[in-house]
Amino acid sequence: MSGFWSEVVHGLTPYVPGEQPKIEGLVKLNTNECPYPPSRAVLDAIAEAGGDALRLYPDPECRALRDAIAAHHGVDAAQVFVGNGSDEVLAHVFMALLRHPAPLLLPDISYSFYPVYARLYGINVDSVPLDADLRVRVDDYLARPRNGGIVLANPNAPTGVALPLHDIARLLRGNAHSVVVVDEAYVDFGAHSALALLPESPNLLVVRTLSKSRALAGLRVGYCIGAPELIEGITRVKDSFNSYPLDRLALAGATAAMRDQAWFEATCARIVASRARLDAGLRARGFDVLPSAANFVFARHAASGGAQLAAALRQRRVLVRHFRHPERIADYLRITVGTDTQCDALLDALDDCLRRSV
Repeated sequence: MSGFWSEVVHGLTPYVPGEQPKIEGLVKLNTNECPYPPSRAVLDAIAEAGGDALRLYPDPECRALRDAIAAHHGVDAAQVFVGNGSDEVLAHVFMALLRHPAPLLLPDISYSFYPVYARLYGINVDSVPLDADLRVRVDDYLARPRNGGIVLANPNAPTGVALPLHDIARLLRGNAHSVVVVDEAYVDFGAHSALALLPESPNLLVVRTLSKSRALAGLRVGYCIGAPELIEGITRVKDSFNSYPLDRLALAGATAAMRDQAWFEATCARIVASRARLDAGLRARGFDVLPSAANFVFARHAASGGAQLAAALRQRRVLVRHFRHPERIADYLRITVGTDTQCDALLDALDDCLRRSV
C-alpha cells in the first residue's frame, strides 16, 4: 500500500495470469496455449515487416488486418475492432458498452478477468450461478431484465462447456435493451459461433483472440465484431487511450494468420482429436470430465483433491491449472490439450500420482 496510489488502486484485486515458469523439461498444460508453432506464413510475414519500417508508427486503423478478419468472417471491416490481445479488447468494451447504472450480469464461474474489469471501471455486477452441471442457464439471465449488459464466454472458461446457438439467440431476443458480449476465445475447437446471429442482433458483440487457435499467444492480438455503432464506441475509447495498440510485427503476423485457412483448419483438427484422446484417458483413470468444446478439459478425480493433484503433478514436471475459488470447482483441474506426447506424459504422471495416492 502507498499513500501515492489513487483511491481506486487500493480496492483492486488484479487478475492472476497462468504461471509462466522457466523449468527445463516441463510439460506445460496450464495456460491453454497452442502446442504447435504458428503458420510458416506468419513467421515469414513478421520477418518481412521488420527492418527500416520499424522506425515508423504502425497503421492506427489496422486496416489490412481488419480487412483480413472481415473477409474471413464475411462481414464488413466497419464491424471489426482489433486490439492488443482480446483482454485489451474486453477492457475497452467494458468501458465503452457496459458501464451503466444497472448491473452487469456475469456467470459466477467464468473468466476471472471479467470481475477485475468491472471493479476497475466501477461497474456493479450481479453474478448468475451456473447450474449443478456447471452450465449457463439462459432463463436465469432473462429473469433479470434490469441489467446494463451481459458477458458470457462460449465455450465457458474454465469449464469448457459450450452454450448452444439457439440459447444465445433466445438470450439476444429476450435482452434487446442491452449489449450481450459473447467471448469466443475457444470457439474454434467445437462450439457454434454467435456471429451467425449478427444480422438480426444489433446488441451482439463477439470477441475473439488469435492466441489459441492461431498459435499467437506471444503476439497479443484480439478482435471483436459487432454492429458499426458498437465498434465506433469502442474505437472512441481506444483512441482516448492508445492510438497504436498493435505494432507492425503483430499486424503483419496476425494478417497472415487470418489468411492461412489450411493451417488453421489442420491445427484445430489435431487439437480436437487429441482432446478426445485425453478425455478418454482421464475417464479411464476415474476422472469426471465435463464435455469440452475448447482446447482444454476440466476434470476432477473422486478420490483425490484438485490442489493435491496439481502439486503432485508439478513435482513430476507437469503443470496444470487449479482454481481454489469458488469452492465448488476446487477439486477440478483445467488441463490444456497438448500434443499427444505431452498428453501421454500427463497421463503417465497421473498414473504415478494415483498409484502412490498422490
